[in-house]
Amino acid sequence: MNFLEWMAVLGVLLLILALASAYLRWLPITTSLIYLGFGVLIGELGVGLWEMDFLHIASWMVHLTEIVVLVSLFVSGLKLRMPLRHRAWTSAYFLAGPIMLACIAGVALFCHYLLGLSWGIAVLIGAILAPTDPVLASLVQVNNSRDSDPVRYGLSGEAGLNDGTAFPFVVFGLLLVEQGTLAPGWVGEWALHRVVWAIPAGLLLGYLMGRLIGKLAIYLRARHADTSMSPNDSLALALIALAYVGAELIGAWGFLAVFAAGIGLRHAEKDAADESETPSEELIADAVPHLAEGGLTPRVLPLESEQITEPKVAAGVMMGDILTFGGQLERSLEVLLVTLLGVLVSVHWDWRAIPLALALFLLIRPLAVWVLMPRRCLDRTQRLTVGWFGIRGIGSLYYLSYAVTHGLLPEETETIISLVLSVVALSIVIHGLSTQPLLQRYERLRGQRPS
Repeated sequence: MNFLEWMAVLGVLLLILALASAYLRWLPITTSLIYLGFGVLIGELGVGLWEMDFLHIASWMVHLTEIVVLVSLFVSGLKLRMPLRHRAWTSAYFLAGPIMLACIAGVALFCHYLLGLSWGIAVLIGAILAPTDPVLASLVQVNNSRDSDPVRYGLSGEAGLNDGTAFPFVVFGLLLVEQGTLAPGWVGEWALHRVVWAIPAGLLLGYLMGRLIGKLAIYLRARHADTSMSPNDSLALALIALAYVGAELIGAWGFLAVFAAGIGLRHAEKDAADESETPSEELIADAVPHLAEGGLTPRVLPLESEQITEPKVAAGVMMGDILTFGGQLERSLEVLLVTLLGVLVSVHWDWRAIPLALALFLLIRPLAVWVLMPRRCLDRTQRLTVGWFGIRGIGSLYYLSYAVTHGLLPEETETIISLVLSVVALSIVIHGLSTQPLLQRYERLRGQRPS
């Protein structure tokens, strides 16, 4: 399938989605499930329009998935407005830390003892499947920047943090495959460089860059009464690029830096809004009546000079622009990658993924959340809900592409590709069918609780 044919297929899919959006909203499934089904339809299991081996596209797939994850991490960070010590963050820290480690261990044990894989391959698969997805999990994340619901906030923070905290364990799995056994020398070097230094350094660098650049951008816009169509989308892309490059240059994790940069930029907005509980993009709906409700389409009409000189208005315009741009870019890239996953899983389907996926979704993650999540953070219903919504997706595709392009032997590669692609596809199907009904039930129960 050449480039023009692929563009035609995507064009048809996007046109169908655009024209049928009013009907799709009523379906009890996620749109990612539709993209996946379309990919399967045009793949080997369907009409056979495109048949592609993952190994043939891994070299560019690693960069495409990396871009998607970076954009999504940045947007996820922008949506998280609570102070870092707020109790809403606590569940995110546990989910991205000890609970993620327990899931890696559980998957590794399953792959080694029940699927007969070597420890190196088992640990690598566990690490690749560890991150929950900030792209496909949008329905279960915060509704807006004021949302502090512990379930939504915890899942949002987890999806942002564990796409970076899983990286050192992917590297650990690759090293274990290469070395064949644990040795104090390489394990100590890995822990010092990849964990002790790279994780906090990436978070700190990204946060400082986001906050400082955000303050500068808001100051300059308000100072010069910039009423033009300011390039806030360029600001977002620049901050993503600089945070990522800066982290890589100092040996830190770029994913964590980009996520933290989004949080830092959001905190710069909070400073401009004088710590108001209402985000600036919503405040300007009152300050500037012609703006659309919610402040997410601030370019409908030009702002007056005297309005833009208020820092909160400048911050609101900036945040509204970036959130709109990031959301549109995120959705477009999601269509491409999930459709591509449907094509690939037609070639690489592995029946062993069914028991692995069921073990991960029904036993390993729910049990890890139930045992390790403090009771003060989430009640019984909330722990059950969080335990189920461990959606796997684009992050796992990136780590798979990274592993394939970084030294795996051919006989090991096919096993990992088949299992990971199949488990991610099953996650999209299983969670895609269950997300909306379970969320409605959770919201109903939450509404019944005494405030």
